[in-house]
Amino acid sequence: MIKSLRIRNLATIEDIELILEEGFSILTGETGAGKSIIIDGIRLVTGEKGSPDMIRTGKKETSVEVILPFHQKIPNLKDFLTESENELFIQRKISEQRTGKGYINGTLVPIKKLKEIGGDLVDIYGQNDHIFLLNLDYQLNYLDEYANASTLKKDVSRLAQELKKLLREKKELETKEREREQRLDFLYFQIKEIEKSNLKQGEEEELRQNRNILKNAEKIGSHVEQALEISYTQENSISSLLAQLQNVVSGLADFDKTFKEAGEAISQFSITIGEFSNFLIKFKEKQTAAPEKLEGLEERLSEIEKLKRKYGTSINDIFSYLKRAKQEHEELGTSQEKLVALEPEIEKKFNKYKATAEKLSSIRKNSARKLEKEVEKEISLLGMNKARFRIKIETFLLSQDTIEKVKQSGTEEVEFLISPNPGEELRPLRKIASGGELSRVMLALTTIGKEIESLKTLIFDEIDSGIGGKTAEFVAQKLKKLSNQHQVICITHLPQIASFATHHYRIDKKVTKDRTFTTVKKLSFEERVTEIARLLAGSRITETTLQNAREMLNHNLGLMSN
Repeated sequence: MIKSLRIRNLATIEDIELILEEGFSILTGETGAGKSIIIDGIRLVTGEKGSPDMIRTGKKETSVEVILPFHQKIPNLKDFLTESENELFIQRKISEQRTGKGYINGTLVPIKKLKEIGGDLVDIYGQNDHIFLLNLDYQLNYLDEYANASTLKKDVSRLAQELKKLLREKKELETKEREREQRLDFLYFQIKEIEKSNLKQGEEEELRQNRNILKNAEKIGSHVEQALEISYTQENSISSLLAQLQNVVSGLADFDKTFKEAGEAISQFSITIGEFSNFLIKFKEKQTAAPEKLEGLEERLSEIEKLKRKYGTSINDIFSYLKRAKQEHEELGTSQEKLVALEPEIEKKFNKYKATAEKLSSIRKNSARKLEKEVEKEISLLGMNKARFRIKIETFLLSQDTIEKVKQSGTEEVEFLISPNPGEELRPLRKIASGGELSRVMLALTTIGKEIESLKTLIFDEIDSGIGGKTAEFVAQKLKKLSNQHQVICITHLPQIASFATHHYRIDKKVTKDRTFTTVKKLSFEERVTEIARLLAGSRITETTLQNAREMLNHNLGLMSN
């Protein structure tokens, strides 16, 4: 039950606060005054979608706050309460940059958490619900909710998805099987082509380096020749000078033994120069064959480039492609076995789906008969005492031949049928019912079971569209009866319904300094008389209209006390 509602900076509302009470409350006011904006605020705080466009012009943020008593049956709410707290403070904010933040007792929570909790605390029924009532999927979902079959329906949906996945896998394998031989030959060719090339990691870089050397053989040869002359071949080469130096130092060693170590160092250096000279000689000899080798290197690099164009941008990519090709080749080689093994798995899953769907079907059919009687009883109380209501259930048979047509919703198609008057055939609700009849059927459907449900806030946003007279009175009596168990809030333009309410709030719109403001006021008895007179006669209120309004209010308040 909503105890307090505060809305700030939402559309034409700058700042209003409603203190709401138990029982039946009515919101009335001129068209466009802002009644539905109040309901939009409640929708926001219960997790419905919002946008920055809803923020009042000139403001940076909108905020909606409600205070509700703690509800023991809603899971995880204790996490937001201290031992001394027994109320919930829920807040929704929307800023210019974001679609909103949600808070429960000051703790920031995801908006989906508000929606989860809001669904347990508040039900809102608006004019658009007439549209959903005419939708066949909505009708099926309603029947399943009535039958408490949500868990079983989820099982059917899950099994259908798993079965469809297996069927897709089978279809893919069958397609692959048709192309298998051709694909196997192609993959075999690719695998052999790559393997035959005997590629090695780092080979390309080494080949390019060698090619660079061979292409600059003349310049490199000149440098090598100079290095040889300096180190070995010329008269005053390093090797020759080192030999001379070693003789001199050897002579000095005869006089001072410390020169012996220096001589050994010179000897080691001579060996190093000798090894370096040998390296230069061998390098020079290898370069002599450069013209013949260059052509071979170019051919190898060309072969690698060809493979890269087909299988990747690098040798690593080619190896990765080879791995994938071998894997696919292996899978194709065993696809026939997989296809054979898949058949019993599909059959097992299908049988499980079929058994679960048949169980759901049985529950739906049994519940449909009970629901028909309850709806007829409810609409009879709403003035359609001769109407007949039936639920048409068409079940399609499941077999291996129709396995591709399995549905996540089960094996039924459901449609609500109605015969509003004696002698008329039962016809689809979406084709025959008038606006008033739809309102009454919707009220019946939305309130069935509410008498035994835990205390909630039920909000009806102009669902009385298209009705009047005695029918409106029936609807008002039904809403009043609901208010014995729930807090009922209703937006209405009908005096018959307004006069049954325990609490009456008037919504007004005024313009001050070129700004529009929506205000809310709880009406006293005399103010209610004037407001109901307005609902009866519009702006032309006379003493007779006021008297009629007073009598209606007194009469219906008298009914309420019985």
